[in-house]
Amino acid sequence: MEKQMPDEKTLRALMGQEKYAAFAAAAAMIEDSYEMETLWGPGGKAGPYELKYRRGDKTLCAFYPRENSFGFMMIFGRAEREKFEAMREEFSAETQRVYDEAHTYRDGKWVMFESPAEEHLAEMKRLLAIKRRPNRK
Repeated sequence: MEKQMPDEKTLRALMGQEKYAAFAAAAAMIEDSYEMETLWGPGGKAGPYELKYRRGDKTLCAFYPRENSFGFMMIFGRAEREKFEAMREEFSAETQRVYDEAHTYRDGKWVMFESPAEEHLAEMKRLLAIKRRPNRK
């Protein structure tokens, strides 16, 4: 069941100004780099909303806006985990810790980053490129 997209005022009130600014910057970075379908839905246990970036039946990542924060989730399949492991030293200690602590399921390693700040955008972009090369210039 698709949930209606919340408006900016609702998201700002939910996340707070600082977290909303980081969320908006991250979403803009993805939309500038990737041609993707955006799907809003209920966030379930992760929060009241979920924003997925998909192309066809493949999800690039998802955001989970919630009270005073948001989550950024990527699911790494086997090949993507191998790519990350080959370049893990290029990522911050925090990113490595979150990755290492994430649970691996049958369909991949579900990695949830809690409230990444705007200064983490470059690292997020490199993580996304592991999953899929940008398709916008």
